[in-house]
Amino acid sequence: MRLIALDLQPFSIVEDKGFWQYTKELNPNYVLPSRKTLSNSIIPELYRRTHEKVQERVDKAEAVCLTTDCWTSRTTTSFMSVTCHFISDFQNVSVLLDCLEMSDRHTADNLAEQLLRVAREWNIVHKVVACVSDNAANVVKAIQNTGWPHLFCFAHTLNLIVHSGIAAIKPTVDKVKAIVEYMHKSTVASEKLKATQNQLGLPELRLKQDCPTCWNSTYYMLERILQNREAVITTLALTNPRLATLSPEEWEEMQQACNVLKPFEEVTVEISGEGYVTASKVILLARGLQKIASSHQRAAGNLSEPVRKLVDNICSQMSHRFHKIESHVLLSEAAALDPRFKKKAFRQDEAADNVFHRLCNSAARMTFPNQQAEGEEEGAEAQEGSSTQESAVWKEFDEQVFGLVTSSRNPTADSVLEVRGFIEEPLVPRSSNPLTWWQSRRVVYPRICEFMKRRLCIVATSVPSERVFSKTGQIVSERRSRLSSSKVRQLVFINANLHM
Repeated sequence: MRLIALDLQPFSIVEDKGFWQYTKELNPNYVLPSRKTLSNSIIPELYRRTHEKVQERVDKAEAVCLTTDCWTSRTTTSFMSVTCHFISDFQNVSVLLDCLEMSDRHTADNLAEQLLRVAREWNIVHKVVACVSDNAANVVKAIQNTGWPHLFCFAHTLNLIVHSGIAAIKPTVDKVKAIVEYMHKSTVASEKLKATQNQLGLPELRLKQDCPTCWNSTYYMLERILQNREAVITTLALTNPRLATLSPEEWEEMQQACNVLKPFEEVTVEISGEGYVTASKVILLARGLQKIASSHQRAAGNLSEPVRKLVDNICSQMSHRFHKIESHVLLSEAAALDPRFKKKAFRQDEAADNVFHRLCNSAARMTFPNQQAEGEEEGAEAQEGSSTQESAVWKEFDEQVFGLVTSSRNPTADSVLEVRGFIEEPLVPRSSNPLTWWQSRRVVYPRICEFMKRRLCIVATSVPSERVFSKTGQIVSERRSRLSSSKVRQLVFINANLHM
């Protein structure tokens, strides 16, 4: 069952002659289970065990961030996914809570009902500190109806921003699409392209076609054809001279556009990685992209007219969508609590001061029994063998170093001292793991460490939910056309969480 769940194999694999022979070579005495046994017994049992492991991890989480998205398969079946992200033992943990079939219309009320149902099933309704999704109006309204804070998907927002810019070079992009489509459909042209690449000493690189919904696929299409400029020009001249070709000005336009879009591609790759970038980076990434785009705008005299329009569109969209991003409560607090950024995440000292003032108030309201117990345990270990462990001489030292509270403390005063000490600490390298730093300081800053778990668990994108659908699409295929929605749900859940 692990083989079938991890590799997304159909149940019928147990009836395939080659697989049957393969298992007999490994162990002649092994008897393969039937498809019915897989479906009715083994899958439900593996799902149950996996669910229990995930539930145990989620129960221990103090705060969680959810991501959600919807998708319609080729068979017009709609699915909704919900992923959960939290900090456990100072490590980011991501799990799939559900991937369910949506038979009802995707109204805000129906989506909100499903989100709350999933949250209730996992006992996390009051643990949710943020829910991340794309900017679809019905999804945004649904999250608002749940009462949870909504955070826009940074990757989706970048997609909208860059698409508005690419529209300015649409005639050139359409020409490239036609060329790529011709190269893919014509065997003669594709073989001639390979031969020409070899003659020119170029690697055999197949041209890439773009996907209308993903801006970076358009970037990769333009980048690839630029890498094969001479080979493409020669191939078209020999195989289809009547196809509309690109002028020298259009080749230059593509090169300029790729130079402008390169930083956006780098950020998209970073925030969509397997590790899932936390929301603490969003302000800095947005500001960095705005700064780079503005520099292109100032040097517009060196750009062609369409690329100037591309840059203007992107700058306008960023000004609109990133307006006052530094004042966004969740993003600003996440950035401030990241030991790599702190005050450096803000352009103005006043904005940083306001955020840290909020952090003081929030930290003062924190209860931290876990940290207290850890501090007492560490303090006890450090004091073993001491003849004066009960002495008043060590009282102040123990309170400062191990967090041992031997008298009534003022939570507000403690929080102010913690925040002040945290700010004065030197920044850690940008490539380092912020949670590793917090683990080493959990006793020194117990209150803000507790609040940190409510902010650094927030992810920057809804990519985790979107990625679930690539697996779902493989399961809902021709070889599995008879799978029930409940079996699809179980298989996707097992595939996503079997590593737990």
